[in-house]
Amino acid sequence: MGNKIKIAILGLGNIGQEFAEHLLARIQEGGMPIEIVGVAHRHLDSPVVLGFQQSGVKVFADALDIISLGESVDIIFDLTGNAKTRQALRECLQQTGNRHTVIAPETFARLLWCFFDTEDTALAAASGGY
Repeated sequence: MGNKIKIAILGLGNIGQEFAEHLLARIQEGGMPIEIVGVAHRHLDSPVVLGFQQSGVKVFADALDIISLGESVDIIFDLTGNAKTRQALRECLQQTGNRHTVIAPETFARLLWCFFDTEDTALAAASGGY
């Protein structure tokens, strides 16, 4: 596969942070063609956010600002757990005419979690979705 899949992760609380860390490990260990290009979290001073920022990943305090990255994002993982944010993301994508980027809800993140080499079932057991 020549092109990288470019993703953004919204919501780096307990579950989002664990998801991001496991995904990063899989990317680095397996040479996966995946790149995290943006993250959003309310607390820009959290260690995980600062780590992303130091790695050159675009960081946003407002989840909706991720839309400014346009079609350079293939998949947005919405781990905010906030239905209003999900609806607003869909509306923003529609308003900007972005028909490329897709929003992956917690259910899809839970599916990926099953492929991480971890005994932590926090995300796999979490409920959520639209």
